[in-house]
Amino acid sequence: MKTFLTIWFGQLISRIGTSMTRFALLIWAYEQTGSATSVALLGFAAFLPMILISPFAGVWIDRIDRRKVLIFSDLGAGLMTIALLLLAATNQLQLWHLYLAEALAGAFESFQIPAYTAVMSTLLPADQYGRANGLRSMADFGSQIIAPALGGLCLTWIGLSGVMIVDVLTFLVAIGTLLVVRIPLVAESASGSTRTAFKIELRVGFQTIWAHKGLFTLVSISTLIHFFAALTWLSIMPAMILARTGNNELALASVQSAIGIGGVLGGIVMSIWGGPRRKIHGFLLGVAFSFLLGDIPLAVGRALPVWIFAAGLGAFLIPILGGSRETIWQTKIPQAMQGRVFSVRNMLTNTFLPAGYLLGGILADQVMEPAMAANGSLAPVFGWLVGTGPGSGMALMFVGSSVLAIVVCLLAYLFPAVRYIEDDIVPIRQKAQPAAIGTD
Repeated sequence: MKTFLTIWFGQLISRIGTSMTRFALLIWAYEQTGSATSVALLGFAAFLPMILISPFAGVWIDRIDRRKVLIFSDLGAGLMTIALLLLAATNQLQLWHLYLAEALAGAFESFQIPAYTAVMSTLLPADQYGRANGLRSMADFGSQIIAPALGGLCLTWIGLSGVMIVDVLTFLVAIGTLLVVRIPLVAESASGSTRTAFKIELRVGFQTIWAHKGLFTLVSISTLIHFFAALTWLSIMPAMILARTGNNELALASVQSAIGIGGVLGGIVMSIWGGPRRKIHGFLLGVAFSFLLGDIPLAVGRALPVWIFAAGLGAFLIPILGGSRETIWQTKIPQAMQGRVFSVRNMLTNTFLPAGYLLGGILADQVMEPAMAANGSLAPVFGWLVGTGPGSGMALMFVGSSVLAIVVCLLAYLFPAVRYIEDDIVPIRQKAQPAAIGTD
């Protein structure tokens, strides 16, 4: 636990710096274009390379020291920030530079995220997975409390370049904590077989997920949920708040800080509680209530206090649903295979994220915003629900995506393979193992 907490602290500091930079760059991008699409494309650029690289990254995560994977991932992200810093300092920064930077960040995260999850399994006993995942979510959301306010202040005081200098310093902290810890190496398998060829190892993650209805269905559900989230919450939520407040950066910072506070509180609860005994309920019901209590009030609300409360309440449930889902995977997949399986899982669940980001921006700018203008075609039908004018079209998108996500979670209970996924542990280990050590 001491080693995990050391790594966790370094990643927390790094997340604060990264979130500050992303907040400042998001404001910069929206001010340059005034377009929701330009903001949404930042997410699109990040997830596309992550999807393409993840299966290959998983093989290397299982082959080499996972501590080194984390170090090189943080180092790469730090160098990318330095490149943006030089462009900003010389007044040469352009929007396409941000897209390229987000693409590189996605590539580094395709290594960093599954490696971090696998390291948790290596360092901690299974009964601590839920609590550790709560701490991890607390770090992710904790950065959102500090970063918007601190990023906004730094943007005013020291400019965009100053924000990125702070970000680089936080990367050094993360790398420093990784240099002082040691993480046990995980044996490939109990059979003592030599490592298989790269292309065979590459198939392990796909074979493990495909062979088990519970895991495959869980991935399918997660894929749909991620798509709905990308369509609105992840892509156009900042643009919606800015549009409804006349580009009020303080209002956006307040909402994003509320998301951070809600997520931290949820992470604290998860780290103490560990989640429900049946983790599948924590995931499915957590997703449904997060959309119901968070996204829908955020859409139909017309005032900043309502947005703040809804954003915080929706975010409160995210560590619980995310920690519950991660615990299922960490418990069921052997440690030596987790890099490959988690990387493929991340690739599959994020497959439609780029499409969600892209479609969200295009729908907002080209279809929904004009339709919900004062004289728009949909204003007489839905104006009573979300209002009319700037931001109302995006709000209606929030309502639609939320309803679809809730329906998906409720329908998931119709599948026994999902309801009883936690009861099927031993067969998964028995079936997955030959794929990891087999030969042509």
